[in-house]
Amino acid sequence: MKKICLSMATMLVLFSCQKEDDTTNTPKASRRICASQEVLERQLNENPELAVKMAQIESFTENAVLSNRLVNGKIEIPVVVNVLYRTTAENISLALIQSQIDVLNKDFNALNSDYNSVPALFSGVKANVGISFVLDQVIRKATTKTSWGTNDAMKKTSKGGLAPTSPTTKLNLWSCTIGGGILGYAQFPGGASATDGVVIDPLYFGVTSNSSSSYPYNLGRTATHEVGHWLNLRHIWGDATCGNDLVSDTPSHNAANYGVPTYPHYSTCTGTPVEMTMNYMDYTDDRGMYMFSAGQKARINAIFVTGGARVSFAQP
Repeated sequence: MKKICLSMATMLVLFSCQKEDDTTNTPKASRRICASQEVLERQLNENPELAVKMAQIESFTENAVLSNRLVNGKIEIPVVVNVLYRTTAENISLALIQSQIDVLNKDFNALNSDYNSVPALFSGVKANVGISFVLDQVIRKATTKTSWGTNDAMKKTSKGGLAPTSPTTKLNLWSCTIGGGILGYAQFPGGASATDGVVIDPLYFGVTSNSSSSYPYNLGRTATHEVGHWLNLRHIWGDATCGNDLVSDTPSHNAANYGVPTYPHYSTCTGTPVEMTMNYMDYTDDRGMYMFSAGQKARINAIFVTGGARVSFAQP
């Protein structure tokens, strides 16, 4: 188990590398690729003040978690879905969009059918996050672009995209072809409101159980993973070998896991713990991820309390 400790200096070192965006359009991802960390690195490179702001959020989060502060009232988040399409397939249906909202509600409320598959080792820390999502609006826009990359162009009208709607009170999702084999990416708390939200490639948006082109990312878990980032969760391996995801009850992971690892999957990190490969913040296939931990829930709750980074989303 890990200690939660992150100084501003550590933040700067952790996010100092920048990766070039790859806008190559590939029809199907060969493995799960989430670009949230790379996008964060780019944003930190473009705006050094963001590191200071995120360090302040981290300090606040750690104090809120340690003091066991709870959210007052129910958190119900309105969702605006921005659909950018060139082809009929990219112009995803309302039914598919609603299926994604349904998956988010199940996964964040421990109502997913595979929740009881959590191994006994982790049963004491599996958590019902208790956040609900409601579809507020769908906005559609035709485009001639074949792929959008990860530079937030889809969020800017000047680039042919759609600007977020009320981003301080509504979660904006963009459905558009990203390219480069990337399934999706999210903006962490602390970033600019003008680019806040989550981007999902239409191949991996919602439940497409019978789609060979989307499998094994066909159960809507890409959005669950990315909304986890939007709610301030890091990759479970801490984006480094035996890294720190800033959560105390998740085991140290060597690196990302892919596919559906056979349980128990042991880490070679200190103490050789069994890795929590079924956590939504790993890189496993959709059918291989089905839990958040209590520590992750506490970390999410911290952004909604008074003074938290997303307190404007909290319902009275």
